[in-house]
Order: sequence, then C-alpha cells, then structure tokens
Amino acid sequence: MSKDYFGNPEAAHRRAIYKGVGFEDSDLRNRPHIGIANTATDLSPSHTHLHRLAEWVKAGIWQAGGVPFEFGTLATCGNISIGTENLKYELVVRDVMAASIEIVSKVHLLDGLVLLSSCDSLIPGQLMAAARLDIPSILLTGGPMFPGKYNGKEITSADLNEAVLDAEFSEEELARMEDRACPGFGACSLMGTANTMQILSEALGMSLSGTANIPAVFSLRYTAAQRAGRQIVKLVERDIKPSQIINERSLRNAIAISLAIGGSTNAVLHIISIGKELNIDIDLDLFDSLSKEVPCLVSVVPNGSHSIIDFYEAGGVPALAAEMRKYLDLSCMTVDGVSLEKCIEGAEVKNREVITSVDKPLHEEGGLVVLKGNLAPNGAIARQTAMIPEMKVFKGSARVFDSDQEGLRAIQYGDIKAGDLMVIRYEGPKGAPGMEEVMLSTDALYVSKLADSVGLITDGRFSGFNRGPIVGHVSPEAAVGGPIAVVQDGDPILVDIPNRKLQLLISDTELENRLKKWSPHPPKTDKGILGAYAILSEPADKGAAFRVHHNK
Repeated sequence: MSKDYFGNPEAAHRRAIYKGVGFEDSDLRNRPHIGIANTATDLSPSHTHLHRLAEWVKAGIWQAGGVPFEFGTLATCGNISIGTENLKYELVVRDVMAASIEIVSKVHLLDGLVLLSSCDSLIPGQLMAAARLDIPSILLTGGPMFPGKYNGKEITSADLNEAVLDAEFSEEELARMEDRACPGFGACSLMGTANTMQILSEALGMSLSGTANIPAVFSLRYTAAQRAGRQIVKLVERDIKPSQIINERSLRNAIAISLAIGGSTNAVLHIISIGKELNIDIDLDLFDSLSKEVPCLVSVVPNGSHSIIDFYEAGGVPALAAEMRKYLDLSCMTVDGVSLEKCIEGAEVKNREVITSVDKPLHEEGGLVVLKGNLAPNGAIARQTAMIPEMKVFKGSARVFDSDQEGLRAIQYGDIKAGDLMVIRYEGPKGAPGMEEVMLSTDALYVSKLADSVGLITDGRFSGFNRGPIVGHVSPEAAVGGPIAVVQDGDPILVDIPNRKLQLLISDTELENRLKKWSPHPPKTDKGILGAYAILSEPADKGAAFRVHHNK
C-alpha cells in the first residue's frame, strides 16, 4: 500500500514531489494512490473523448477516498497508416504500451490502476500490463462510435477502405462518404479488433459488467467512468488483483465469447499473450476445440448486417453471457467484486436478430477455426463466419508474393484470376517485422469480386474488419524457414475449413528438399523497435508478444 511508502518520516522526498503538484499531506499518507493510464489523444476519434472520461474517473476515486494520478500512454490508430509499411507498428504498440504502464506504476508505487483505452492493440496492451503488475486494476473502455450514413445506408470506415480501391467510386463520391464514415467519438462500429477486445475485457471480468459497449457519446459512459473510479478503491481495499480474475477459466470464457461474437482473428494473439503474463499457457488448439462446441450468435458486421450499437441495444455482453451460460464458467470473479453469475442476473436478449439463441444460432460453429497441415505445422487462423460456404473448401494454384503491397498490385493489374490462391509471406512477427495487417490485398479481392473464386493465405495477420476466404497467422512463418517460405508459383494448395486442413499438395520429399535449400531473407528492417521486435517476438501461435518470461 502507498501508506507503506509515503507514511513514514523517511518518505519526505516522495511527499515533497507530490506536494509540488498540489496534493496535501493527508492525500499522500493515508489514501490509496490510483493511477489512471489514459490513451487520450487528438489523433483518433477512438481516443479523443478519453480526456473528459478521465475526469469522471478521478471524481469517483476522490469520492471513494482514493487519490487519482493520471498519466498518458502512447496511442495509435492503424487506419491512418493503411497502405503504408508503417502499419506493421500496430501490433508492436501492444508490448510498448504494457511496458510503459509497468514502468510508471513501479516507479510511482501505485496501489491500483484504471486503464482507459478503446482500440485494437491498446486494450490488450493495457490488460497485459495489469496482469504483469498484478495490482488491483479495472479497464474502462471508450465505447464504440455510431455508424455513419451514406445514401441511406449505414457505413463504417471499413466500407470507405474498400471504396478507395473501387474504381466505380468517383472522387466526389469518396469525399461525401469520408465526411460521413466516422460521425463521432468511439471505436469503429463493426466487429473489428477494437470492439472485439472491448467485449473481451468484460468477458474476462476486467471491465465492469454492462459497460464495455456503452456507446462513446452516451452519458452512461461517464456514469460508468465514475463507477470505475469508486470501484477501484474498493478493489484496493479488498486486495482483489488481476491474478484472482484472469485465470485459465476466465480466459476460456473469453475464448468462448470471442467465438460466439465472431470476433477478430487478432483476439487469438491477444488472449494468448494476456495469459502468458500470468504464466498461463493457452494452446492454439483450445480455440478450435471450443469452436466446435460454441456457436456464433452475434449478427454484427462482418458476420451479419448489424452494428455494434445494435449489439449493445440488444443487451450487450451480459445478455450474450446469459444466453450462452452453459458454455461459461459463471463462478469466475470480476472487477465488480462478484462472480460472473451474479453479474448476469436478470440479463436477457432484447433483439433476437442481433443476438440469436443457442438453439437457433447464426452459425453452428464459432467464428474462428485453427487449420493445420504441412503448410502450417503449428497452426493458422481463419474467420469462418465471414466466408461464403462455397469457399470453405478451396483448392487453388499458388501465386506467391513477399509483401501485401505486391499482392495488391497484382490484383489491380488483373494478374489474379479465378482459381488462384494468393500466398503473401514474410509478413509475420519476425518477417515484417511486426506482423503486418494484410488488408490491402484482402480488401482488393473483395472489391474486385474475386472473393468467391480466389483464396489468400499469409503468415501475417488481418484487420479485424476482414472477410472472405483468407487464412492468416501461418506458423512457422517464412522468416524462420516455415514451409510457407518455399511455396512456388503454381503449387496446388488445399484450404479445407470443415476438416481444419491447410495443405501444400506436393510430396514430402519435394517439400523437404526445398526446405534444405532455403536461405533466410535479409530483414526488412533491423532498426528501432521493429528491429527489437524481430529479435524478441514469440511466433504467432504463441501470441507474437515479446519473449520476456524466463521461467518457462
């Protein structure tokens, strides 16, 4: 507790520093010190409103007898760097985020944390920090934005990304569309990585029940912020730590809910990496075994036609958890200070078009599948609920590219034909480095009307917006000599979603001979944080985070 560090005569130097800020003696000696790790920035509508949200968190902390200390952390929005090599930084930010919170919390001897974030890798980065530090913590999400409207239809930034690649859109149409795609604060309003991770923060028990998907512009979000401020002080007083909340059972709950919402493929990386912070090893096969049991229930784009706002209005996470209670361990503790079972008491689904029943699910299986075979001995990931049925078993002829940009150019030049299977490699954790979001080629396939006749596999990852016959996270990756490194143009490849296979259809002898002749490519960059990531990162099937644990 902070009183152990600030209450004795020898702590005069510590008290003097905080008195220089404006705090007084009683604040420093006797009250819990709560850090507010805030990703607020003017660089994205997903983060801008967090400035004001933090003020309500502070109010709640003061009300409960704590002392709030706000500090900023880095925050990015990958939409800005789409189409550039710099998009590969978007996964690396997760580890840097975790380290920055670790450093501030340790140096400033904080008793607890409220973590504010809304987006993609930032939420898991904050959850990794909470697990690593293991001091009482609550994650407060910024919530989703409302969808925009264009020509009478709801749109998101993902629709704009595709329109940019569509020659049928004029500059004037694009300009009108971009004026409407992001109508206000919050995370993009589809089931991308941001909203997937907001939902999973609550599924894990690390966000207050019913708060993860409150729309960013609702006053209820400020009410939730104030509640979080009060509750973190209670957690400190009761010494309820992340290790009492994040465990094998709650991580399994998070996987089940991720499958039920048809969540982003990136959730696999993040759940595994959060677990590692507490020395919990989540095997990739667990995602697949649960996917065969847990149906997809949520009809939010790209799995259906609704927005994340519709999901919230249909009852959100509590209603979904109540519907799928037979798949969950309801005894898990939450930051509410009670079990998950208590949190979902009385919750019910209000719109069956958005959250379907377990008896009549949207899809019989969960959103994600794990594929294995001689092309991905350690596994690969696909989002089966965003594929048309006809492409769930696909045999194609390989067209090989060493970057997303090369793949995009081939599509734009008309070099990709029906029956091709694009192989985009050297985009994995070490190869990119940073595990690139391969979204230029995937968007172009969809826009070019090729998604019903052309497949794509990669050792990179995908945007949470992804849809179509695409397989990612191929492991081992090309940069470490995985089989994907020796695929040649024209090789026949089988993608078989129902049977979980990803197979390069050449003889074992031929594959072995190619691997013996393979030599590493020089790294695309060896400088800065990307250079460090190339050296330190785990493979995709192990979460692709920095390898910093030495006891396993």
